[in-house]
Amino acid sequence: MEDTVLGAHRIAEALREHTEGMARAVTGAEPDATVPTCPEWTLRDLVGHIGQAHRWAAEFIRSGETDAVTELPRTAPGAPEDWPGWLRAGADDLVRAFEADPDRSVAHPLMGPRPAVMWLRRMLHDTAVHHADAALTTGVRYEVAPDVAADGITEWLGLVSEPAAAALQPGLAELRGRGETLSLRPSEPSVPGWVITRAPDGIGWERADLDGDMTIAGPVRDLMLVFARRLPPEGAEVKVTGDRTLLDHWLARTAF
Repeated sequence: MEDTVLGAHRIAEALREHTEGMARAVTGAEPDATVPTCPEWTLRDLVGHIGQAHRWAAEFIRSGETDAVTELPRTAPGAPEDWPGWLRAGADDLVRAFEADPDRSVAHPLMGPRPAVMWLRRMLHDTAVHHADAALTTGVRYEVAPDVAADGITEWLGLVSEPAAAALQPGLAELRGRGETLSLRPSEPSVPGWVITRAPDGIGWERADLDGDMTIAGPVRDLMLVFARRLPPEGAEVKVTGDRTLLDHWLARTAF
């Protein structure tokens, strides 16, 4: 299960929960509304991205390779009244693909073979973040369970510290440092924190309840949204202490 405390059943359950939350958030909304957290996208683009991503990830798992996506047609979400059903169908297809062969390995040209659950998990957290985008666009309340928010931070740190990630996002190379530390400290007693170290050879991180050269503390939901660049620290229920420039530098270079 890689570095997650969530089991496959919980990942699939949460994927469906956030897909449903996104479906409800976009119901009856203006399809051409600009998404404030992704200003280059309209709500239609956002819905299309998630529905397409679920369908592509399902095919990755079925075929055992990500190159299969080059042979797949792009699908469109259709009329706005069809969006909720289209989103749910994509998530269901992905879960079915995983459950049909949960032990399958999926080959990636940069990361090598990875377990199928990695793609289920990646789609959960992509969906959870874009659910937040939809909610912020349409003004509905956004909820994320602490275990899902915490795993989202862990998964994101795993992605940006992956050596192959710099090939996809060159700005990540600028996160190398001289041992500077950034600490995330959730206010929930049951959720351990994270300490990120900017080493000369790349990013390292561990789960620990320690302060860093920069420390950001608050509910894990808000920590996730800040680190996903969906809320600025000033707009979240968080407190930043220490060297704030370390946080700003990190956020400016971790956009995908």
